[in-house]
Amino acid sequence: MTRDDYAGVELTFLLGLGFQLVLGEFTRRLADAGQGDLRPVHGMAFQALKGDGATATELAERLGVTKQAAGQIVDDLERRGYVRREPHPGGGRRKLVVLTAAAREHLLVAGRVLHELEAELAGSADIGTLRRELSRVVRALHGEEGLPPLRPVW
Repeated sequence: MTRDDYAGVELTFLLGLGFQLVLGEFTRRLADAGQGDLRPVHGMAFQALKGDGATATELAERLGVTKQAAGQIVDDLERRGYVRREPHPGGGRRKLVVLTAAAREHLLVAGRVLHELEAELAGSADIGTLRRELSRVVRALHGEEGLPPLRPVW
């Protein structure tokens, strides 16, 4: 298939391919950087827990998954040493899930790898325009009230 043949490919297919290829390359480079023990869903959870952390229920809402799925993610990350549960500052039985130093280190490495990948891609694509246009699509479909959850279904 030549470059010109892509004009007839469905938008959802191209978006899916782009996501799959970028995520695959990102994941490969993370593994090369010594961070290969985590899946993309773990990185998404880290993003959702940055700052002061969150309860498992809040994590579920931020990821757009069930409470049970969020609980399984937290259990897995806790076993691996990437998060810990602490008493919630509001009291009660709730627990606050917070990132450990290992998770913060992963985020630093992942950020560096992602920025390097984006810089390389900028040599063959107008990443700024792509980002602006995709943002317009998201706003058109979701509205102006912030980003919807990106459900980790892969």
